[in-house]
Amino acid sequence: MTHQRRQFTVDQQYALLVATRNLADEFTGVFNAETIERFLHTSYDQFAAKATVAQFLPLLAERFARQRLHALARVENKVDDDRPVVLFLCVHNAGRSQMALGFFRHLAGDRAIAWSGGSEPGQEVNRAAVAAMAEVGIDIAGEFPKPWTDEVVRAADVVISMGCGDACPIFPGKRYEEWTLDDPAEKDVAAVRPIRDEVESRVRALLAELEIPV
Repeated sequence: MTHQRRQFTVDQQYALLVATRNLADEFTGVFNAETIERFLHTSYDQFAAKATVAQFLPLLAERFARQRLHALARVENKVDDDRPVVLFLCVHNAGRSQMALGFFRHLAGDRAIAWSGGSEPGQEVNRAAVAAMAEVGIDIAGEFPKPWTDEVVRAADVVISMGCGDACPIFPGKRYEEWTLDDPAEKDVAAVRPIRDEVESRVRALLAELEIPV
């Protein structure tokens, strides 16, 4: 990894070192240091190409690597956890899938797991979507667009697609659903509210089907 690290600033190197230690502590006995460092650095690379604020990259990389490692642990049966996993996918992972993720986590709590991703991740979560969700008491401002990865899709029990079409990954044995929803991109808050409410309705129906009390 030395040739990659020379591209990092001193602050980024330190932040990545801290991130590696955090993940190593969290996944002690599950994954070795080499696996953790590999996931962290490949996660960093996912965001580095189009990042506008470089100092946030190590934090985003750590958060994304953590999700991917949790997913891999499930795929490799290293987690004794029967909670269902739902993956929400759209094109930019900036609007519909982020609102669905917000509602799912808010309503399901720790009774289920939800992740989200995009086929062409945007640079930030749709601000109108953030504002519309804030109106119903759900904060998605701290979320960030991210791609999906094989281990995340493989770990999911249910994959919900919202407009990513043929770009959405298909793995045998998964339950797939297509939710036809308007894209909130370039819409104001007033136009996003009906989309938000439809997303909530669909999430509540999904939770009922999964027999998860809300």
